[in-house]
Amino acid sequence: MSAMQKLMGWIDERLPLTATYKAHLSEYYAPKNFNFWYFFGSLALLVLVIQIVTGIFLTMNYKPDSELAFASVEYIMRDVDWGWLIRYIHSTGASMFFVVVYLHMFRGLMYGSYRKPRELIWIFGVCIYLALMAEAFLGYLLPWGQMSYWGAQVIVNLFAAVPIIGEDLSIWIRGDYVIGDATLNRFFAFHVIALPLVLLGLVVVHLVALHEVGSNNPDGVEIKKHKDPVTHIPLDGIPFHPYYTVKDIVGVVVFLMVFSAIMFFAPEMGGYFLEAANFIPADPLKTPEHIAPLWYFTPFYAILRAVPPLFGSQFPGVVAMGMSIVLLFFLPWLDRSKVKSIRYRGPIYKIALVLFIVSFVGLGYLGLLPSTPIATIFAQVFSVIYFLFFLLMPWYTSIDKTKPEPERVTG
Repeated sequence: MSAMQKLMGWIDERLPLTATYKAHLSEYYAPKNFNFWYFFGSLALLVLVIQIVTGIFLTMNYKPDSELAFASVEYIMRDVDWGWLIRYIHSTGASMFFVVVYLHMFRGLMYGSYRKPRELIWIFGVCIYLALMAEAFLGYLLPWGQMSYWGAQVIVNLFAAVPIIGEDLSIWIRGDYVIGDATLNRFFAFHVIALPLVLLGLVVVHLVALHEVGSNNPDGVEIKKHKDPVTHIPLDGIPFHPYYTVKDIVGVVVFLMVFSAIMFFAPEMGGYFLEAANFIPADPLKTPEHIAPLWYFTPFYAILRAVPPLFGSQFPGVVAMGMSIVLLFFLPWLDRSKVKSIRYRGPIYKIALVLFIVSFVGLGYLGLLPSTPIATIFAQVFSVIYFLFFLLMPWYTSIDKTKPEPERVTG
């Protein structure tokens, strides 16, 4: 027995390192017909690591002080060695995180990855999405630029629309009667400590739940149903490592090429990733001409604005915005189709999914624009389509004509 084998044996007696490696990598059998849509889960994990590492370096020079925050960001950009690179990796990573998460969720909608027995995986995934939104919102205030300040002002003031407790709730979130030093400090604490811990915990349980029931595939066929009678290995499965770890490297290389191109040549992405107004120090006395959140929040912002106020209160819009996210949790029970994958679904679901994507992208675009009567009408139409996708799902998935699922994966 070699020295390395002795060392591993010593460790395994005290920590199940080899057993964990086998359970989650070398002996975790994944369907052999994964396509490129399955890159985005591992890419989301990659971006999470990038954000945590760059965030650690940024906090070394950032000052969570309303008098010094903007200047400290400028100091990072201009005077800290490679500070500009770290800041741009972090800001680009924030948007790219949502890109890969949205594509990851879309894959789930296409192939029915939220269906039995993967309901908990989907619920944990939606929780990750909510935590990510909170993390992005809290981090958005930290540069203390004009759009950071006024964007946070608008979002926090939405909580004031909640009946009875709204005013006290908004004061509790701000830590003051106005957004100021107390707000910046608590947002910083949540952004760098509390929410990253929540995110990491949710990612772990998401992966543990996934590996317990097994991965879905483009056919929606359960590979555990057909196992070798001797080895009990799924006949349509292959070890995740080395086959998919190597395949994921291809996705990582392509992703990093796109990521680097944005970071080095267009880190602002025309104002979609970093707005021009955020390069101006926060001024509580001067409101920007048009206040809009970053692109990954704009679909829900458009839903908020599409709902008319009731008795001068924005509460109905706040409820609609909240319900647009809460509905995601119920997706596993709303879908009554006999099949999982879009490959075997009928035309009704395919049309509904296309309309849903069009409405989501349309709302995202409208959320970036100033509110006008025509834009509001379009936002209302898209909002209705968005909600009908979920609310009518039990009906149209049950009447949709489906093709029979194959017994084995088709490749």
